[in-house]
Amino acid sequence: MSRLILDIETAGKNLSDLDEISLDYVNHWAENSALNPDNIEEEVKKIEEGFSISPLTAETVCIGMLNPETKKGLVYYQAPGSNKEFEEEGIKYSALSEADMLKNFWEQVKFYDEFITFNGRGFDVPFLMIRSAIHKIRPTKNLLSNRYVNSQFGGAKHIDLLDQLQFYGATWGKRGYNLHMFCQAFNIKSPKGQGVSGAHVKEMFAAGDYEKIARYNVDDLFATAELYDYWQKYLNI
Repeated sequence: MSRLILDIETAGKNLSDLDEISLDYVNHWAENSALNPDNIEEEVKKIEEGFSISPLTAETVCIGMLNPETKKGLVYYQAPGSNKEFEEEGIKYSALSEADMLKNFWEQVKFYDEFITFNGRGFDVPFLMIRSAIHKIRPTKNLLSNRYVNSQFGGAKHIDLLDQLQFYGATWGKRGYNLHMFCQAFNIKSPKGQGVSGAHVKEMFAAGDYEKIARYNVDDLFATAELYDYWQKYLNI
């Protein structure tokens, strides 16, 4: 079975990028969330910080794909004004627009049967699908056919390791432990160990650190691949 590890990076808008109606919506949201009027500004800031996790207020700035058997992969990343391509240690990097990244991504997934992510069902794949729809791009495979692996159909098996390691939400309530914490528990090198996390991507993108984002994404891919291998050996019963 051909397998592919998937991971994305996203960067949210600023409040100043919103139209008046959207900004009014955010202000009402903050007013309803604030404990008192003095906290409204703080709540607005929290909402803005969360823009990067919604495809309505953010865009895809990097899509990474890794074959766990060959350790070769592709990374598409946004670098406005550039069409640079290069290869490092079996990973090919291509600077593309968001629309071209999405088109190329859906072309690539046609050749694979099994997809491995960490929180891909809750974040990566829905984000990609909505951003694709915004660009009028139709997915080539249904990566969200069913949450339960044994009930998935349509030629695309999606193993979300967060679902598997939390036993489909049966453990730890609604608390969603992140990739770093699972890596620490299983003695896997964490991609967050270099002081970079998804929370920094917006700032890095604004600063023009495009290749740094792409390389951080690759670290995520390899950590997810190691976590998948661990799950296969010890927990996939």
